[in-house]
Amino acid sequence: MTWFRRVRYRAEPPMARKRYVIQHAIPSADGSLTPMGTRAELVTGLATCNTGPDQPNGTVLYGPGIELVIAPGEDPVRQMEMAVTDDDIAWTIIHRMKKQFGWKFIDPESGRTF
Repeated sequence: MTWFRRVRYRAEPPMARKRYVIQHAIPSADGSLTPMGTRAELVTGLATCNTGPDQPNGTVLYGPGIELVIAPGEDPVRQMEMAVTDDDIAWTIIHRMKKQFGWKFIDPESGRTF
């Protein structure tokens, strides 16, 4: 007689996405957030990084390994939220955005800025 062991396979929970806040690296003179640009300027500029909305006037911009969220109705944009969806390819784009646009990326969990 053969005994079979019943094994339950559980789906692994999806990996939590790492989130960052993106702001302009240069603070304004009065201490408020410096505008990063208008929505149209950001969408046009981020197109060079293969990042853009899936629909016109969308609030989520999708790129290689990242998702950027712009608050609805905010123009000019002062900050965005970024979710890293694929660590393997996202960091190339993140470094490119930092260099091209002069932005800083803040980890809200640790407070670290890069």
